[in-house]
Amino acid sequence: MTPEADQAPDGLMLFDGACNLCNGAVRAVMAIDREGAIRFVPLQTPYGLELAALHGVDPASPESLVFLDQGRPLTKTAAFGAIFRRTPPPWRWLAVVDRLPRGVTDRVYDWVARNRYRFFGRHERCMVPTESQRARFLTGEP
Repeated sequence: MTPEADQAPDGLMLFDGACNLCNGAVRAVMAIDREGAIRFVPLQTPYGLELAALHGVDPASPESLVFLDQGRPLTKTAAFGAIFRRTPPPWRWLAVVDRLPRGVTDRVYDWVARNRYRFFGRHERCMVPTESQRARFLTGEP
């Protein structure tokens, strides 16, 4: 592994902090990842905006969450597969989603993403993590 890869962001989930569906996904990941392998970066923070620009995500209209896996930005089905691989069994087994036909799974993801505010709503402000959750949220570069 190169020195750059050693310092590359890893295990970071970049998400739309105003989206109710995205916040629900964050809460679900926190509940199943009790070891804290995955950390969270709201798009609406300085570090979130920096990562969004670096990886071509429009913070005003994100099309997908981004999961940084050893510095590699993964989106849509690939992101969920990588997230599930970092969780304990039986949740880890859901990483099989990454082995399904990508065209189909990404189209379903795109449809949900396009309709997420209509189906699930949105907040004007990002969720505020509890005291015990705060260490898993990054607002500035680590």
